[in-house]
Amino acid sequence: MRRRAALLVALLVAGATACGGRDDGSAAPPASTVVTTVPATAAAAPATTGAAPVERIIPVNGDLAEVVYALGLGDEVVATDISATYPAAARATPKIGYQRALVAETILSFEPTVVLADDNAGPPEVLDQVRSAGVRVVDLPHQSTLGSVAEKIRAVADALAVPEEGEELVTTFEDELDEATTRADAAVAASGKPKVLALYLRGTNVQLVFGTGSGIDAVIAAAGGIDLGTEMGVVDNAELSTEAIVAAAPDILLVTTTGLESVGGVDGLLAIPGIDQTPAAANRHVVAFEDQYLYGLGPRTGHLVGELVDAFHPSP
Repeated sequence: MRRRAALLVALLVAGATACGGRDDGSAAPPASTVVTTVPATAAAAPATTGAAPVERIIPVNGDLAEVVYALGLGDEVVATDISATYPAAARATPKIGYQRALVAETILSFEPTVVLADDNAGPPEVLDQVRSAGVRVVDLPHQSTLGSVAEKIRAVADALAVPEEGEELVTTFEDELDEATTRADAAVAASGKPKVLALYLRGTNVQLVFGTGSGIDAVIAAAGGIDLGTEMGVVDNAELSTEAIVAAAPDILLVTTTGLESVGGVDGLLAIPGIDQTPAAANRHVVAFEDQYLYGLGPRTGHLVGELVDAFHPSP
């Protein structure tokens, strides 16, 4: 399962580098369809800092890069891996390759003073080579819970000697999450919980379902939805048969914008066998967000949960 999960992440970040929003080739969906991308207001405002205590930073993972930029240290980032797609400045940085297939010489060519990496980064011997060259490598645990977001922010802020800015960012995240979950509780009390199927898509022949431990399961639950992958016993991600999807009867399909584009937009998604027989297809209820926003568990996650509350529980 871990090998399959690693392959999934590789495909996700490769697609994420090409994401740009909604599928422009498909007809505009009817009003009942919710298709949305990350708005400008969802960005966590960079903290105001003086001279950066740490210079020449390489965050190896996209979510770590997002935290660094949100802390106001983007000007000190000299390179990122290809999974760093947000903010735009991170996307525009020189690239060191993919986080799971690093090369020490490439990293060292940017003369970093600190490299931030989580458990997904490697191979381990490459990071050991970087350490041996005198570069500080900060190892951070990779976790997939809402509680891990604050831990991640604090760990990065401490590593970069800006703990006060880290606490400010944590406060913003927690305030947004608290507001969103309060609204979710009220919506669930009024109308119940919709059944949500989170799909990984790369063309009509590649469809995986996310479940327990994927991270998106926690986000769906916080927004007042039922994560069908978890209900069906999926751990991380798995392939599901047409029959299983029909039997699950999702009310909402949750996908990334790049995944939606890969199947030809909303119409292409709803024509896939199995999916075409679901209540979500009948009501054309598809929710799509930019890849890193949806799966990154970064500083914007509280805002994401708020947007999902609106998408899962639309006003009559």
